[in-house]
Amino acid sequence: MVAQHFEHIDTWVFDLDNTLYHPSADLFGLMDPKFAAYVMRVTGFDAARAAQLAIDYWHSHGSTMAGLMEEHNVDPHHFLAEVHDIDISHLTTDPALAEAIGTLPGRKIVYTNGSNHHAARVLNARGLTHAFDAVFGIEEAALTPKPHAQSFATVFGRAGVTPTTAAMFEDEARNLVVPHDLGMRTVHVHETPLDAAHVHHGTDNLTAFLSQVLR
Repeated sequence: MVAQHFEHIDTWVFDLDNTLYHPSADLFGLMDPKFAAYVMRVTGFDAARAAQLAIDYWHSHGSTMAGLMEEHNVDPHHFLAEVHDIDISHLTTDPALAEAIGTLPGRKIVYTNGSNHHAARVLNARGLTHAFDAVFGIEEAALTPKPHAQSFATVFGRAGVTPTTAAMFEDEARNLVVPHDLGMRTVHVHETPLDAAHVHHGTDNLTAFLSQVLR
């Protein structure tokens, strides 16, 4: 039974992008060209090389923004405002997911590498704003992204999260390594969940999974 693995949980931490909406919404398909365009302006690289560098920084620094900050002294707030300036009107409300999250016992938190403004827009579009008690964007992580341990330490410290009684829901499996090591219950939300030691559970349907947790 899935539910028995969550009986001790009093804090539920959810990633935002590709976790609280289906990846088919493809918001990153809208943001990726903006990432590449920003890198082009900063570096003078052509489009192909800039797009690759954006990906490389995601791998090496945790996010494209972190790489640009460290390697090119980019203003993170300017970067976030530009890359998150996308049309999300195709996102739809999800009453079933809102009810499932709202019914969970204890606190519900969003923790994203995106900006607070982006998180607020997405949550509003999905009808999930009132399902959560708090939202922690990259600003609250002192601009240090997941999967860095310091990012988790900063956000969990500010949020008062006790990892051993908390669960983490993420589409990026690498972002579950630190939560697992801290003693959290980890859930990989992905079309093909990863089978790994740091992933306790996997699902391609968050609403259905939460319905099992609530039994």
